[in-house]
Amino acid sequence: MNFNYYLPVNIIFGRGKVAQIGEITKAYGKKALIVTGGNSSKKSGLLDRVISYLTEAGIESDVYDKVKQNPLTTTAMDGASFAKEHTCDVVVALGGGSIMDCAKAIAFLAVNEGDVNDYIFNIKQSDKALPCILVPTTCGTGSEGNGFAVLTNPVTGDKKSLRCNAIIAKASIVDSELMETMPKSILASVGFDAFCHSLEAYISKTAQPFTEIMCLYAMQLTGKYLIPLYKGDTSPQAWDALSLASTIGGMVIHTAGVTVSHGLEHPASGLKDLVHGKGLAALTPVVVEESIKGCPEKFAKVSQCIGGKDETDCTKQIRNLLEKLDLSIGLKEQGIKEEDIEWMVENAFKVSTAGIANHPVTFTKEDVIRIYKKSM
Repeated sequence: MNFNYYLPVNIIFGRGKVAQIGEITKAYGKKALIVTGGNSSKKSGLLDRVISYLTEAGIESDVYDKVKQNPLTTTAMDGASFAKEHTCDVVVALGGGSIMDCAKAIAFLAVNEGDVNDYIFNIKQSDKALPCILVPTTCGTGSEGNGFAVLTNPVTGDKKSLRCNAIIAKASIVDSELMETMPKSILASVGFDAFCHSLEAYISKTAQPFTEIMCLYAMQLTGKYLIPLYKGDTSPQAWDALSLASTIGGMVIHTAGVTVSHGLEHPASGLKDLVHGKGLAALTPVVVEESIKGCPEKFAKVSQCIGGKDETDCTKQIRNLLEKLDLSIGLKEQGIKEEDIEWMVENAFKVSTAGIANHPVTFTKEDVIRIYKKSM
C-alpha cells in the first residue's frame, strides 16, 4: 500500500460562523474583493452582512458580481483586472460552486500574467495567488475544500479546471444556515453533484484509504439526509449533515479526482450551459450501469449508502434517488442534440483525460458515443 495525502484545508464549520468572517479575513489582507453573483447573496442579505462584518474588522471591500452559472474564463480574467484596479489583496467568495471557482481563478490571475487557458492546460504553471476566504451558500460542489476552479472557455467550449494548491482557501466558512434559502430545485441539483463527487472519488483508480473512508461517510450522509431536506425537513442536523457531505466531496476529488460521469458532463455543459447537477443526473445512471463490472465490491457499498442491497441494484437505487429529487431527466430535454455527440466525445477526450483514465473501466470513443446516446 503506497499513497500520498496532502490537503491543507482550513474548514471552519458551524451554524452562525459567517459572523467571524471579519476576524478571519483580516489575517490575510486589508482590502477584500467580494466575489458573488447578481442575486441570491443580495436578496438574502448575506452580502450586506459580510460587508458589515469586514468593515467592523477594519477591512475595506469592493464587490464583483458578474459571475454566472458555469463561469467563463473571460469572467475570471475580467474579475482579476477589477481586483488589480481596486488594489484588493484578499478575495472573499459568497455563493455556490460557480462563484467559488471563479473567485479562486480571479485570485490566481490577479498575480499571474498571461492567458488562464495556458495554466488550465499546464502550458504554464504557478504557485502564487491572492489568499481566498470561501463561504459556500449551496451544499454541492465542495469547492471550499479543494484547489480546483472549473471554467468554460466561451470560444472553444472547453470546460476544464485550473488546478493549483495556491488557490486552496486560507479559510472556508461552512455555515449551514446559509444553505436554507436555496430553492428546492437547486438543492436537488447540487445535492446530487455532491453525491457524485464522493461516488466518483470512491471508485477512482487513484482512490486511497483516507479518501475511501471519507467518500463512504459522505455518501451515507447524503443518502440519509438529502431526500428529507428536499421534501421539507428544516432541522439544523440535516442541513449540517448535507453541508458536511458536500465539503467532504470537494476534498476527496482534490486527491482522488472525478471519473467518467463528470468527464462526460463537462463537454455537455461547456457546449450548452447545462445545470451541472442535471447533466450528471442524465449521465450517471448509464455510466454506473456500464461500470459495475470494474469494481463490483465498491458499487455494492455505493448502493448500500443510498438504501440498496449490493452492486446488482446500484443503478436502480441511483435512479430511485433521482426520481425522488425530480431529476429523472435526459440530455435531450436539456438541449443536447444527436448531432452534438461527435463534438462532445472528442472534447471529453481533450478536457477530461484524467477523469477517463481514473475510471475503473476503460471506455473507448465508441463506448462514450453509446453512453451519450443512452443518456439522451
